Amino acid sequence: MTAAFSFALKARDGAARLGLIETPRGEIRTPAFMPVGTRATVKAMFAEDVAAAGADIILGNTYHLMLRPGAERIGKLGGLHSFMHWDKPILTDSGGYQVMSLAKLRKIGEDGVTFRSHLDGTPIHLTPERAIEVQCFLGADIQMAFDECTPFPCTREEARVSLDLSMRWAERSKAAFQQMSAPGQALFGIVQGSVYPDMREDSARTLVRMDFPGYAVGGLAVGEGQEAMFDMVDVTTAFLPEDRPRYLMGVGTPLDIVGAVARGIDMFDCVMPTRSGRHGQAFTWGGRVNLRNAQYAEDLSPLDPESACPAARYSRAYLHHLVKSGEILGAMLVTYANVQFYQELMAGARAAIAEGRYSAFTEDMQRRYAASQGGG
Repeated sequence: MTAAFSFALKARDGAARLGLIETPRGEIRTPAFMPVGTRATVKAMFAEDVAAAGADIILGNTYHLMLRPGAERIGKLGGLHSFMHWDKPILTDSGGYQVMSLAKLRKIGEDGVTFRSHLDGTPIHLTPERAIEVQCFLGADIQMAFDECTPFPCTREEARVSLDLSMRWAERSKAAFQQMSAPGQALFGIVQGSVYPDMREDSARTLVRMDFPGYAVGGLAVGEGQEAMFDMVDVTTAFLPEDRPRYLMGVGTPLDIVGAVARGIDMFDCVMPTRSGRHGQAFTWGGRVNLRNAQYAEDLSPLDPESACPAARYSRAYLHHLVKSGEILGAMLVTYANVQFYQELMAGARAAIAEGRYSAFTEDMQRRYAASQGGG
């Protein structure tokens, strides 16, 4: 255990990286997938089961927790870790994405964003300083600079204006973090620039000059498609330092993740395993399984015989029944199986990198998911 944030590269296989992040609350093995705990819960799961599934870190959402129950309240109650019974590291996003996607009547200015809560219409002003303050009240181990997530598609002019604003906000976020943060906490900068390579390079270079302990690749997985996303990851990672973790925000499917690891990404988050689980979609070592399909009504085989997850041992017939009946247990079991599958996927990636066989691992995953609709 360490009192400071640090990152060490342990091995490489091509551009794929095996690493270890150390924080005061524990180690994060990379490549890492962070289950999303938007409102202080990984939906339909006990925190203890998320840890048992293999997760070293989860993600919390600044925007949602700021609105309910309130950052000051969580701080008063001892911080997000004790509040949700999770003693491992937590990363919080800046809230910028939700402000753009959920908030009503938003107005963006140099100082920040004024918007109305999607819950009750309450007017709120969110600035880089306030975003950092909220994350510090929550007690997040890894915090994100406040930024504007550019929609897709957008023009070069729109992307440039948004990028420049996000870079100025990054400077203000860092200054606020230096004033408010606790020892051992870390702030990541977020690279923007839409699908324009020169802007991605400019953003990455600007943030590296600010010297953040980690860097996120933002503004992707917003409709641009996998090929464009991978292109922007390639462009961006070329300008990021080797000795800092790289986080691709909001990604993704198993094949998205496997492909991004091959391009030098270390950290991921996505609602896909939990959201899909609540709707009867399972991720397995045999591909994606839609448990609503009638073909599983009398299928007594386990959901995923290759997974060590207790939930994956239940029969497909039983899970089909639960999902079709709208039973809460169905959502719980499939979510658990999905969250553990993603952790097993990351463990497999780490082992493959360590053993110098990551290309073969990638090819195997592509074969497994090629036949399952939407698998990549």
